[in-house]
Amino acid sequence: MTASTLAAEMSFVGNTLDRCATKRNDLVWIEEQLADPNARFVLATPKQLVLDTSGETPRILHSLERAYELGASKTEIAFLGMRSPEQTPIFAATIALRDEDLETFDGLSGQGLRTLAIDNNVSAEELGYLAQANALLHWHRSHKFCSACGQPTYLAEGGYRRHCHSCETDHFPRTDPCVIMLILKDDKALLGRPARLAEGVYTTLAGFMEPGETIEQAVRRETLEESNIKVGQVRILANQPWPFPANLMVGCVGEALSDQIAIEQDELEACKWCDRDEVRQMLERTHPEGHFLPPAISIAHHLIVDWLEGRTKL
Repeated sequence: MTASTLAAEMSFVGNTLDRCATKRNDLVWIEEQLADPNARFVLATPKQLVLDTSGETPRILHSLERAYELGASKTEIAFLGMRSPEQTPIFAATIALRDEDLETFDGLSGQGLRTLAIDNNVSAEELGYLAQANALLHWHRSHKFCSACGQPTYLAEGGYRRHCHSCETDHFPRTDPCVIMLILKDDKALLGRPARLAEGVYTTLAGFMEPGETIEQAVRRETLEESNIKVGQVRILANQPWPFPANLMVGCVGEALSDQIAIEQDELEACKWCDRDEVRQMLERTHPEGHFLPPAISIAHHLIVDWLEGRTKL
């Protein structure tokens, strides 16, 4: 399977919005888009996305009137992009209501993005909108004050910058790259169990990239740190936005140069080499010890399954 085909099957990669980056600094243009009666809004509390459940299927987009009704601040609305072909402006905002207060509004409910993706209740394109909104809104909520002088910051450039009027410092949204790697040796895959995951899940190893590090170097370092396995050749296969809150997962396959696993249980509570028969049991939920793979929304799932089905080569 090619990297582009693998990516097409993952969640959060279907965003087709035109982000109009060259226009976002034009305040008049942004105001014109907000005034468009067809403009729609992704709304969120600090913990959940707000769904319109008044129809047969949940809807993720709301009107400007509903956004203001729920307490969105006009000065904290971020522009996501224009939806084709009708050129509908799509915005995002955090509302002032608590999650429990949503229940007082007919036809509204709160839902976590991970649950939405797993339940597959919205389109791949809309999941892409939600990934963009989830990451961007989290950044705005956590960067209200300037890291240089401590004074308040203000949304600018359609939501892709925050500006401190006190010291004139600009702050920009960050995306944290992570490597996520399927390490192979002798037709076996190295799978581990982080304690933070649900009991029984075995998945690929992963970790944050460090400053001054290439993707290949990060794969080798993280694998050695977590499992004591040395890695030689590394190949990049695909990448996936992972908006929890704002990561980019870089999916790789690597060749192990050693096979003796040693863990210190500070990152993994278990790690093992798995042959294809055992991995298939995990996929089919027939493993004798109850082990299973991560959900299909993740790049880890697809890295493992593509190898299992013979589509991934070093």
